[in-house]
Amino acid sequence: MADRTEHPCGPRGLLGRGRELAALQADLGRAGLHTLAGRPAPYARVLLVAGRPGSGRTSLAEEFASRVASGYPGGVLRTGLTGPRGTALPAGDAARRLLAAAGAPPLPAPADDDELTEALRTRCTERPAVLLLDDVVDSEQVLELLPESRRCLVLAVAQGPLTGVPDVRPCALGGLDRASSVRLLAHRAGATPRVTVDPRGAESLAQECADLPAALLLVGGWLRAHPKASVVDALGRLTAAPCDDRPLEPHADPLARAWRLVRSALTPRALRLAPLLALAPDGAADVQTAAALAGCDAAAAAEALTELREFGLLRARDDGWFALPGCLAPLLRAELEAGRPADAVLATARMGERTVRRLVACRAAAEPSGSPARRKAAALPAPLRFPSAPAAAEWLSAHREWLLASARLAADTGAPERLPAEEDAPCAPGKRETSGELDNLARRLTTSLGRALELHLPPAEAACDLYRLSELLLRLADRGALHRERAAALLALADHDTADGRLPRALHRYRTALDAAREAGDGEAVGAVLEQLGACYAQIDDWARAADWYARALAHRQTRGEHLHVAALHTSIARAHGRTGRWDEALREWRAAASGFRRLREPPSQARALGEAARIQMAAGRPQDAARNCRQALRAVRGGEEPQLSSELLVLLAAACRALGETESAREHEAAARLAYDGRADPDVPGAQSEAEPSVDAAHPSQAEGVLPEPPAPAGPETASGAGDAQPQEPGEPSIPWPTEVEAEAPVESRGERLDGARKVAGDPVQRSTSHS
Repeated sequence: MADRTEHPCGPRGLLGRGRELAALQADLGRAGLHTLAGRPAPYARVLLVAGRPGSGRTSLAEEFASRVASGYPGGVLRTGLTGPRGTALPAGDAARRLLAAAGAPPLPAPADDDELTEALRTRCTERPAVLLLDDVVDSEQVLELLPESRRCLVLAVAQGPLTGVPDVRPCALGGLDRASSVRLLAHRAGATPRVTVDPRGAESLAQECADLPAALLLVGGWLRAHPKASVVDALGRLTAAPCDDRPLEPHADPLARAWRLVRSALTPRALRLAPLLALAPDGAADVQTAAALAGCDAAAAAEALTELREFGLLRARDDGWFALPGCLAPLLRAELEAGRPADAVLATARMGERTVRRLVACRAAAEPSGSPARRKAAALPAPLRFPSAPAAAEWLSAHREWLLASARLAADTGAPERLPAEEDAPCAPGKRETSGELDNLARRLTTSLGRALELHLPPAEAACDLYRLSELLLRLADRGALHRERAAALLALADHDTADGRLPRALHRYRTALDAAREAGDGEAVGAVLEQLGACYAQIDDWARAADWYARALAHRQTRGEHLHVAALHTSIARAHGRTGRWDEALREWRAAASGFRRLREPPSQARALGEAARIQMAAGRPQDAARNCRQALRAVRGGEEPQLSSELLVLLAAACRALGETESAREHEAAARLAYDGRADPDVPGAQSEAEPSVDAAHPSQAEGVLPEPPAPAGPETASGAGDAQPQEPGEPSIPWPTEVEAEAPVESRGERLDGARKVAGDPVQRSTSHS
């Protein structure tokens, strides 16, 4: 959280910091150690602003960065390096934030820390920038993010020296000079001349505040709220403000006394809200979020926020939100811990529920008018709804990091620190992480956020966040021993791994998801995982294992009576057998698939399966059987609804007729194929017309587009069983193109149904009427 402190700025910058700004400018222009040694600098120049919290160190760094930004094409890239619990932020998270600020395309998830930091260095080499790293915990954080281009500048903000960073130029920041402190008090105290008529008292008050800008702002806010109080009154109350028994660092005493002075003057509503704002992600909240935290209406929350801002406890942002200075966050957290911890949990729950409803409205804005999501959103209060889909997408993009932090906050509330465990491995008995108090809310919030990201953001942009949300859901499922949710989370993560080409990792996660789905008794998830295991092995060209997993999925689907999946799995098994040259088994599976699609009234898929069976029979020297299958397939797709498919079948039928010596019929079929290919039906083609049958779209794109490589032509007449020993060859190129690209990794999708966004984020138990795509 940035230690941003507001100061009255003169025409040339921050009040009382001219000497420090000049020192930073001089350090920037001074030659480094490598330059003095006659060697080029191997990395960027590092300037350090070191000071205690409340000294205005971030304000100084931002002011200096804005002054020198014109010399860097990449501009100023900012991020904080301290997590919500005061721990060091991982280098990968910091690099991801800096890359997003630079407008770089997101890396495929899950990119590790080394990949992210390397991408940041590459970006800084291409477009030199100023990296403003706030709240640095240790030197290692700076070294991991340090660009290798000497045309970049790193501006670090820390509490102490960074001895591990070579050639760092420190700028030690203490309190303001006494004259500037008095001017700051006079500015904050208002129009009354209390500071002017009592300069000695003002100097004593500034000395008691250790000339810290944050403490001076709070005391000045108290003077503004008490226009009849003198400077001596403020000094007496400040020195009399007792420090609590809670341990405080020495440098925090002036700020803690100033907070307790202001605390005594706050109204009950503002006093209740102030500590709760430390629960908000990054200390940022709007009026609605503050109302949820305090459990009051929006008007009362707006009044409380205004009061806190007048006292200097908050600063207003340009987007209408309010931000809590980072130097005050530890004091307010201590206030919460000293009170009733249950109040903090309840406030976090109210804030999470409000965020969930906001995300529901965001998702509904992208749904068609009259959809169930739209009707559900219409019942929400007007401040939570969005006027249009672009407005919802803009809000989601602007507050994406805040929303992700909200999901992590809900998951961490009431839960201990996470135990180190092997990734994706179930926790051993007695070592499982204890469930948090808001785990159900965290799952709902995470799922709603994932669905909104899927609807409003491009897939490549949302993939990284969806991956992190799925990892969070896996953690929640492990913590609560929820096997169904664990299987769904693992399945979503494996889907992302498969899409990005991390197949060994995907196979491991699919197997783990299979165990979890079986333990949960989720038959639909078991079938989906079995199919995906077959598809994953097919993607790495291990067709024997692919056929084995497809066969297991087939047996599972048959026991559940899922006939559409059964027919589609027959086609997948047939392709796998065809890839290994087992043509007799492939022929049997294509026939079973055709029979299944016929019963399901799926004519195009039935025709595809019959066509594939005919090609195998042609290769086996059985043109008569092949011609019969072709005619049966043509009858299934007659009527001109599938001209491309009809054309392909007619070409195959012509080849069968030539093999039977029926040259005239072959010519007729070839002519009809050309007409069908051009979209014109030929009613005189034998076998092209028959009694009407209903036509339904194919059950899955893989049945309508992907086919086997063409079987090798036998040396002489042989039976289908004899063709089983033939070796596969590369796909051929018929006169009219027959699709040859096998999409074995594409799972089955039932007609008219689309995958719900929850499957990608693995949230609540998913209605898995389909496999994932």
